[in-house]
Amino acid sequence: MALINTGYLEYEELKNIQTLPDEERYQKGPVAVIECVQEIPCNPCEAACHLGAITIGNPITNLPTLSGDKCIGCGMCVARCPGLAIIIVDKTYSDTTAAISFPFEYYPTPVVGEERNAMNRKGEIVCRGKIIKVVNPNSYDHTPVVTVEIPKEYSDDVRTIERI
Repeated sequence: MALINTGYLEYEELKNIQTLPDEERYQKGPVAVIECVQEIPCNPCEAACHLGAITIGNPITNLPTLSGDKCIGCGMCVARCPGLAIIIVDKTYSDTTAAISFPFEYYPTPVVGEERNAMNRKGEIVCRGKIIKVVNPNSYDHTPVVTVEIPKEYSDDVRTIERI
């Protein structure tokens, strides 16, 4: 298992642990991608989703599951996840680009319009991205959610941006 040996998930390993949206769901617009693999007592994502798209149930150590039909990609779950394990992927952003939204707990906070290297789960640079949105209301408890526009072919790989 890559997670145990390296500290990060390979995409294939993630697909075996979590139920990820299929391409048909991605074509309907933004959707949450849950990359949580820790069976620990945690449920803020379930509580944050007012549409009931995320379920943990009993026991509280269950992995969260996403109902893609209910998820509208609002992102309320992203900043609420203490494990930073949820992102929003929008493969319909444009014909050639996708938008990826993720929590970013580093300083300085990115600025809209800025270009940065976009990175995968391993911390490797995979492409350039443009910051298109930064949201940090008080309800996010100092966890900004950054949205970056990237080439669509990297939407299953990009999970953060390089710190400067």
